[in-house]
Order: sequence, then C-alpha cells, then structure tokens
Amino acid sequence: MKKKLLLILLLIMMVALPLFANGVSESTPIEHDSDTLYTDSFSRIVRVPADISRIVSLGPNITEAVFALGLGENLVGRTDYCDFPVEVFELTSVGSISDPNVETIIELDPDLVIGSTHTKKETLDRLEDAGITTVGIYSDNSMNGVYKTIADLGMILRVEDTATATITEMKDTINMITEKIEGADTPSVYYVVGFGEWGDFTAGGDTFIHDIITLAGGANIAADVKGWSYSLERIIENDPDIIICSQYWGTPEMFVSTPAYEDLRAVKEGHLYAIDNNMLDRQGVRNAQGALTLAKIFHPELF
Repeated sequence: MKKKLLLILLLIMMVALPLFANGVSESTPIEHDSDTLYTDSFSRIVRVPADISRIVSLGPNITEAVFALGLGENLVGRTDYCDFPVEVFELTSVGSISDPNVETIIELDPDLVIGSTHTKKETLDRLEDAGITTVGIYSDNSMNGVYKTIADLGMILRVEDTATATITEMKDTINMITEKIEGADTPSVYYVVGFGEWGDFTAGGDTFIHDIITLAGGANIAADVKGWSYSLERIIENDPDIIICSQYWGTPEMFVSTPAYEDLRAVKEGHLYAIDNNMLDRQGVRNAQGALTLAKIFHPELF
C-alpha cells in the first residue's frame, strides 16, 4: 500500500506539471494547399495532412479532448494512463507517457501522433524518421492554455466549430461559477496530492490546480509555496476549513485513519471531500467541470 501511494504521488505530479524540454511556444497555423503548417510546442514546423483517420495520443488530456471533439473513433492508440472515457480501454496501449513503445506506435500505422506535456522530442523525432507525422501540443499553465490546446486540436483535426463550442461551454461554466460565488466567504482549502511517511505534497501557488481552487472560490493554504512539497506542521498550523483528496486508491479512508491527520478540524467536522482528481490534475476539457465540483463543495448553499 505504501508503494502504491508513492506511485500515485509521482503520477499526479508528473501529469500536472509542464515539462516540455524546449519550453512552450506560440502555435501559429498557416494554411498551405490542403495541408496545414503548424508550429508545435517544440518549435517544430510540422506539415499536418488534411486526411487524418488514425490517431495515437500520448497524453490523457489529449485523449479526452479528441473524444470531446467527436473523434474518438479515429483513435487507435493511447498511453497506459489514458483512462477516460471508458471507450479508451478498447484501444491499444503504447505504454507510458514519457517513454511510449515506439515500435508499437509504428505497428498501429497512425496518420498522426499527438504528444502532450511529458512527451520527449526524441520520441517524436524517431516517429518522424519512420515516416509518421507528429505534433507536440502544450500551452501555458492556465485556463487560457487549456482553451488554446483545444483550439489547436480543433484546427489540426479540422473540427474548428466543435472546438469552439467546447471552449464556449467551458467558459460559460467558469463564468457561471464566478457570478454565483461573487461576494461569498472564501474557505481555506488543502489539496492532498501525497501524504504519509514520505512527506506531504500539495498544489503550490504556481500550479494549475491552485488556479482552479481559486476560480472555485477557495483559498489554497499552500498559495505561498512553489511546486508540490509541503509539511505536516504547516497543515496543522493552517488547519484548513476543507480538505480535498482523490476518491481513488482508498485515499480518503487512509487519510482520516492516519494519526497525523485525524485531529485536523476538517477531518473531525467531516469536511474531507473525495473527488475525481483527474478533473483537476489533467489540463484539459474536464477542468471547468472540476472547478464546478469544487465550487459546489466550497459553497453548497449557492448551487
């Protein structure tokens, strides 16, 4: 169980942090004949063919977005960590996020491979050498970055109208939350990423998850921390009104039964809430729904 918790912590931190080696660049599409020239997140100018029928996704957020854009039937491959929606389990897994099996990808004969946050440029280069078109898509660590990623996917996959509608729906949800919580009290919040003998980990003030907590009307007690490392002493000192944790892997049961945390006010008062953390940890189409889920926890009287 301890090893499982450590694996969970590492996975959440890996999925939630932007780690493109060459940084994030603006992606400006240029129409050229029937193809599209696209400057991806590795600053590579890629000619994306107009006719795309077979797609391999190398990131859970990309997989979810492709389904949301109505092109799930075009996906032929995904990573081990792509687990939403349930239809993904019918697809061939190409392995991990950072080191997928290149040979398996080639065997799937895709028209396009889409890399995400943790895709290595070397992986895409190897696939390009094999004659497969690849793009890396990652925007800045914000809601605007989410919208841009969806818009870029819509452009590349020729479903711009669907992408625009998806973005509009997300923005409408965020605007609705903002209007409802205006003037409301702001509860202090702690987001559990990892806990126990290896240390305490949460979403610091420079993380995307912190932004979603703020949008939902909460005050992140780790706002003054960069990155993910926190301390039990700080948790006890700040004694948050609300604690949010993952609903998976028995996390809530283990957290409340651990002596170090059972005396926290939020635990004693029943204000530990378990949610589908993937709505927050993955920068993608479910982030607005994640913000709404938090807002309903923070301000139940308003929803």
